[in-house]
Amino acid sequence: MPVRDRVVAAATLLLLNIFTVSAGGAVVKLTPQRELKPTAASVAVHALIQPSQSGVPAAGSTGPVPGTALDSRLSGLVKPYINAVVLDGTSRRVLYDQRGEQGATPASTTKLVTSTAALATLGPDYRLTTKVVSSGTGSITLVGGGDPTLASLSAAKIAATYPAPASLADLARQTGAALKGQGKVKVDYDASLYSGPQLAPGWKDAYIGGDVAPITGLTIDEGMVHPGGSSEGAARVADPAGTALKAFVKLLRRYGVDATAGPPTTAPQTATQLAAVRSAPLSALVEHLLTVSDNDLAEALARQVAIKRGLAGSFAGAAQGVHDTLTQLGLVSGIQTYDGSGLSRMNTITPLALARLVSVAAAGTHPELRAVITGMPIAGFSGTLARRYSGGATQAGAGVVRAKTGTLDGVNTLAGLAYDADGRLLTFAFMANHVSDPSAALSALDRLATTVAGCGCA
Repeated sequence: MPVRDRVVAAATLLLLNIFTVSAGGAVVKLTPQRELKPTAASVAVHALIQPSQSGVPAAGSTGPVPGTALDSRLSGLVKPYINAVVLDGTSRRVLYDQRGEQGATPASTTKLVTSTAALATLGPDYRLTTKVVSSGTGSITLVGGGDPTLASLSAAKIAATYPAPASLADLARQTGAALKGQGKVKVDYDASLYSGPQLAPGWKDAYIGGDVAPITGLTIDEGMVHPGGSSEGAARVADPAGTALKAFVKLLRRYGVDATAGPPTTAPQTATQLAAVRSAPLSALVEHLLTVSDNDLAEALARQVAIKRGLAGSFAGAAQGVHDTLTQLGLVSGIQTYDGSGLSRMNTITPLALARLVSVAAAGTHPELRAVITGMPIAGFSGTLARRYSGGATQAGAGVVRAKTGTLDGVNTLAGLAYDADGRLLTFAFMANHVSDPSAALSALDRLATTVAGCGCA
């Protein structure tokens, strides 16, 4: 993501957090610095559903529940190849259903599942820590904490990035201060936090190196060969841990340490910590991964769920950890995943499961899941929806629909929420598989979401 876009994203997410925290029922209208054609649109930001004393979600949307008119309007638009469901966001009553309980390939809407599990398991304030420990005389170890956002960028670029990543240069500076006057130092590295195969079930070999970096406990710059830009389609390094070590050794020399690169190792638990840096809080990481659909970060967070639950930091462990967390939340029905990013074609999720998950994240009974809502792209303005909803039959959805996109060859999905014209919070999931015309499929999904948002269908 270019620096300018990162700044815009940071401002947008900051504003969303400010306004969604408020309990006011009125619609706050913001006018982003983005011109839409043929007319400009405002972002309608509502308070999320607030918790009631009974523990049951209270009516955070003041409008009436839509009647059969919504069903009629959607039935006239939904294509035969789309599985679809719309729920009332408060009661979770089904308002529209076309094969809503039939599993489909979710693509990147899988990231909603991963994000929910991570926030529920780890909490929104959790941070990933990368550290340096003393391994004995003349030797130190760079220990990866599984944070792919750890950045080798300059301080200026880090300052312009949202969320602000942990800095490899800062880690080197701290280490240099701790090693002052010690002479030559060998730097080993520990990337053992994540384990197992590099390919998830259902992945193509070609995904590694383009769609995602090899998954390891020690990675910098999301594994990108040319960091600082968008991660989507960016070339990835073949050896993220080795690349991180080389960059760290170079930075240590800049801070006066006579450092040489050593081999991979596993640091003992009793090693003395010399330096550490921490990632942005998990809530901000989730917002980032949902907004830009970050595969590397999604896979890392799925593994963090596994590790927290005492499982291996592998694809299998991550899948089990996410499944166990969703079971505890009462959300596991209709969800079967094999990775965290949605690249796997073996993943199956029903539209009903996705729409229900979004409604739970929007409810005040689980405030720890708020970032699932604030991180979803805003139609026409941010992330993977920035260039959609720009005209025609979908213009009215710009600034009103919030949704996570999903795209694979032959697959297009969209899951999110909107307040309808009567002020009622509705959640939806539209899943198109076996798509022969992606452009037509995207248009159909966006038009369905726009219809949900624009319906005064009580």
